[in-house]
Order: sequence, then C-alpha cells, then structure tokens
Amino acid sequence: MTTDKRLYNEVARRITAMIDEEQFPPGSRLPGERDLAAQLGVSRVTVREAQIALQAQGKIEVRTGSGAKVLPPQPSQETLPKMSAFELTQARTLFEGEAAALAAATITDEELEKLDELIAHMTDDSTGNEALEQDADREFHLTIAKASKNAAIIDAIERLWRFRTEIDEIKQAYDSICGLTPEMRLAEHQDIATALRERDPAKARTAMRRHFACIIEAMLSTTEQKAIEEARRRTDETRQRFLESAESLM
Repeated sequence: MTTDKRLYNEVARRITAMIDEEQFPPGSRLPGERDLAAQLGVSRVTVREAQIALQAQGKIEVRTGSGAKVLPPQPSQETLPKMSAFELTQARTLFEGEAAALAAATITDEELEKLDELIAHMTDDSTGNEALEQDADREFHLTIAKASKNAAIIDAIERLWRFRTEIDEIKQAYDSICGLTPEMRLAEHQDIATALRERDPAKARTAMRRHFACIIEAMLSTTEQKAIEEARRRTDETRQRFLESAESLM
C-alpha cells in the first residue's frame, strides 16, 4: 500500500524543515513512526515513505529496530565550471571595473585606509612570503567589491575569486605569469587606490581595467614564450633523431 506522492513529499519537506531548525539536530533520532504520524496528522505509511525519501537524500539513516537517525549535513559537491584563465580575466575586468566605479562614490575612509595597508603588505619585502602577498592582493580586490555596497556584485566577484584560486589550470596560469614585475603590480594597485581616494568613478574604472589589461598581456607573453620553448624542444628532438640516423648509415 502506498500513499499520495505529494503528501509524503510534503511530509518529507516538513521533517527537513524541523531538522534545519535543529528541532532534531544531527545525531539525534526522529520520533517513532506512530508519534511522528500523530504530530504531523498523517498516516504511518506516509511517514515511512517520507523517511525513505529523506534517507535517499542523505538526511537520515533508517535502521530496523533503531528508528531514524539524523545525519550531519553533507559537504557540497559543487562542480566548478570549465573556463580558461583568459575568460576569467575578461569577466573580472567587467565586474571589477564596474565595482571600482561604484565604490568611488561609496567607499569609506576606513576602507581606503585598509587598501593602503594591503598595498603596504604587497610591498613588504621582509616577509618574502608569496602566499601572504597573494592574500593581500585578493583582499584588496574584495575590499573594493564590498565598498560598492552592491550585494550582487560582491557575490559575483567573490565567486570569480574562487575560480581564480580553486581551478588548478587557472591558478597555474596566474602563478606562471612572466613579464609583470612586482613594481608594475604595485603601481597598478596604487593607481586604483588613488582614483578611489579622489572619488572619481571613471578614473577608478579605467585604472582597474588597465590592471587587468596588463595581466592579459602578461598571460599572452607567457603563452607565447611557452609555445616557443615547446617548438624549440621539438626541433631539437627532431634534429637529434636525424643526426643519429645519419651517423648510423655512415
């Protein structure tokens, strides 16, 4: 005997809501079928089918004779999208350029001081810690995003930074950039901070876009250099193979 699917799905949603509200925290047990049916005003069959659905979702574990145990929340299995470092940088140019323009009108003195502190971290040679410098760079850009006071833009830029740090191919592309010296990076960040301090939206947008244009140019130079090195390696292998073949015929 089965019950209406809409009814047991609704019961499953109600039980899920109680779990989310921690009426039944992880590790605890749900009331027995009879008690839960009475509490929710449905039949025991409906409760049983709702529990089967919740077990399939990984929310509870049902064992004969032991009842239903609430499981801890499952970690997110989000799959990051496929994209190139160039595509990501193009998106960052659009979003972060406009974030800088908005921030120019809304940024606070405290946020401007924070940008100055982060630039100081980028220029501190005493640490010699590249990871700390990258953290300062990330925080610099996220501070500007937050200064825009636009929740949608903030969320978008935070996600773009996730792609920058969590997609291996993109992380490697950024880490392997050549031709962009620390002095150049510092000057670009200082230009952005100056435009924000002057409360000039157009200047802030231009400074941010120029920063990303330099990154794209550096990526292109790095890609070109790798292609040249790979072509040279293949040519050397071919030359060596033919020389060895010629010598064997002599």
